[in-house]
Amino acid sequence: MDDFIRETEKSLDLSDNRPIKELLYEAMQKTIILGEVGTGVRINEKEVSRRMNISRTPIRYALKQLENDGLVSHIQGKGVVIRGISIKDAYEIYAIRIPLDVLASATAMNKMTDEDFDKLNQLLIETERLNEIDDVDNVIKRISEFNEFIYTKADMPRLKSISYKLREYLIYFRDISIRSRERRDKALLEHRIIYDSMRLKDRSSLERITKQHLESSQKFVIREMQKRKIN
Repeated sequence: MDDFIRETEKSLDLSDNRPIKELLYEAMQKTIILGEVGTGVRINEKEVSRRMNISRTPIRYALKQLENDGLVSHIQGKGVVIRGISIKDAYEIYAIRIPLDVLASATAMNKMTDEDFDKLNQLLIETERLNEIDDVDNVIKRISEFNEFIYTKADMPRLKSISYKLREYLIYFRDISIRSRERRDKALLEHRIIYDSMRLKDRSSLERITKQHLESSQKFVIREMQKRKIN
């Protein structure tokens, strides 16, 4: 419980002008998804309110949203308990993500200018440089920027909105996979092939490598979750 409150406070951005209930929900969501606290931890609404100096109304809202996400469970006689992410969740999220990324990449490919491709190439070069010096945190950041660039250039707001809902989960999965040097090297090579296929307007190759890239990521993440005894 102490860890949950501490990590939630770190993620809570009160400079954001949105309602506190939304900010609190997102901070709690990030804390749980990134595995900052273990499963089975009980969240005491009254204690969170006292320690964070926040009224119980936004806390109840946040916990309800987390329950809708399947990240916490309300257990009779025990209260709200952290459920976290399961292997089943990982399979479902990748099943959603793969067709989204294929569509975003194929659409962006036909809309991007030579200047756009040059910018994406420079981003890849910088990511590869950071990988060479083992700057993992910034590699993860640049990989996120690579994906964001493609979704932005696809110019499909609803597609981007759907993907945004999976963002925190994907950050968690990316953190698991990219921390491994072996998987990180392979992922960057796959990104380079994705880029080349897009620039050549080779949709067949693009669809194949995008699916291969994400399926490889899924296998790695599932294996790591099993090692961590996440069911």
